[in-house]
Amino acid sequence: MTKLARYILGLVIILSLLAVVPTQAQSTDSYFFSETRHNVQGAFWQYYQGVTDAETVLGYPITEEFINNENILVQYFQRARLELRNGQVYLSPLGALNYEKGVQLSINNPLACEKYDTGFSVCFAFLDFFEAHGEIALLGYPISPFEYQDNIIVQYFQNGRLEWHPSNPNGQKVVVGNLGSTYFYKIGEDPARLTGVEPLNAGISAQVLSLSVRAFPWKATTASTDNQAIFVIVQDQTLQPVIGATGSAIVTWTDGTTSTLPFVTDAKGIETLLLPVSNQTPGGLVTISVQVSHGDLVGQTTTSFRIWH
Repeated sequence: MTKLARYILGLVIILSLLAVVPTQAQSTDSYFFSETRHNVQGAFWQYYQGVTDAETVLGYPITEEFINNENILVQYFQRARLELRNGQVYLSPLGALNYEKGVQLSINNPLACEKYDTGFSVCFAFLDFFEAHGEIALLGYPISPFEYQDNIIVQYFQNGRLEWHPSNPNGQKVVVGNLGSTYFYKIGEDPARLTGVEPLNAGISAQVLSLSVRAFPWKATTASTDNQAIFVIVQDQTLQPVIGATGSAIVTWTDGTTSTLPFVTDAKGIETLLLPVSNQTPGGLVTISVQVSHGDLVGQTTTSFRIWH
């Protein structure tokens, strides 16, 4: 490639980075995402609603909107960052900002590829995804070929990264990388901004969408006759405490007999189960299987301790 050609290609990339699709700030409504416990409001919510399959392309919000150190109103999502400039919403070019060259793969199939002005082609399932999710208007132009990074095949675009996950079900093998989260940490944003908040809309409450259950014993080993306690912690999808979750702990003793301990989590999502140990076999293992329910959700875990002497 001649020096002039490289200059023209570089100019094309820079200009296309600036060619974002704006949306007017016309709404002050908001939506609360229980998945991450963050709100999207006003112009950002208006923009989000205008993106086809936004959860797939942009992901869920991971912060509230805030003024960054460049005096720009921004909001981070799992796979993107939105900016508000002069009343218009833009996608940050996170693909370009995060790109680091990997092991490049040479693929050239005119029947399955589409070449773009940046000199790079989009091919196969990546091309299908690209065309179905906004193409240049959303992801921007491709800025890399297929590359091998983090043990997967990827391709960078101005505003994002496509990834090939062969173990996913058909139709879900191409995903957008979590470059919003990556860039948040890369530039050292305040981690406190990731903490979930309350809904802006009155009358809306956060929903528990999944249960994370952990259990561990007070003592890793006990005497054959001793006092023991089992701590159970139940959290939701954002690791907030789940209050009033009901459950049971099935204790299997060293001789194979079982005991069942019912419980309900407190205001911190915790329950402490007192467990007297009596005449157990030294060297034996006591196992505890914990199952918890909250509405239609079910979670479970196991823990154990050893009888030492």
